[in-house]
Amino acid sequence: MAREVAGKKIVIVGATGVLGSHLATQLTESGAQVAAIVRDASHLDAATVTQHAIADLTDTASLSAALSFLAPFDGLINAAGVVAFGTIAELDDATLTDLFAINAIAPIVMLRESSQHINEGGFFANISAVVAQAPMAGMAAYSASKAAAWGAMVAATRELRRQQIDVIDIRPPHTETGLANRPIAGSAPKLPTGLDPEVVAARIVAAIRDGEKDLPVEAFSS
Repeated sequence: MAREVAGKKIVIVGATGVLGSHLATQLTESGAQVAAIVRDASHLDAATVTQHAIADLTDTASLSAALSFLAPFDGLINAAGVVAFGTIAELDDATLTDLFAINAIAPIVMLRESSQHINEGGFFANISAVVAQAPMAGMAAYSASKAAAWGAMVAATRELRRQQIDVIDIRPPHTETGLANRPIAGSAPKLPTGLDPEVVAARIVAAIRDGEKDLPVEAFSS
């Protein structure tokens, strides 16, 4: 079912990132009121974000407090995440823990904590990655963390139907956000040129507006 974006309050987690900032700009231009949850507010654009809260996504109490502060809202987009490169043999416990804490556990907790604050007819959108459905060698742990979140979102879609909340998992191909240049471990292999983050953001906003329930990698093909 299509939904109106103008006049709605939408929270972006990770609004200071490349993709998150494009989403904030495009949603604001569409008439939405954009709020943000970030670790550091110094890079927020006051022209696009009208309200914000500080939170550590790996701390449930911190995240819950931030969501309560911004509540109620009509939708939430999780644009936060980390990446790591390397084989399983090279993987250390700290990297594995951080990948799952931020890419898998945080989105699940975020959905659980935000569902009580999302207005009827609203949505929760988690930006995952193509590796959730097409795991890559040299990125096994990262792929697994994204696949875990994807599985949770698919199941939650059915669970939240009674509340009329859409759960949307978004799995774009490689996008030029610069994340590959900031891994928490390892070094990125040579990657093909990724999609323009502005184009990816526009596709996500269109999906939210049109009421799409899933956004696989194929949805981003030209």
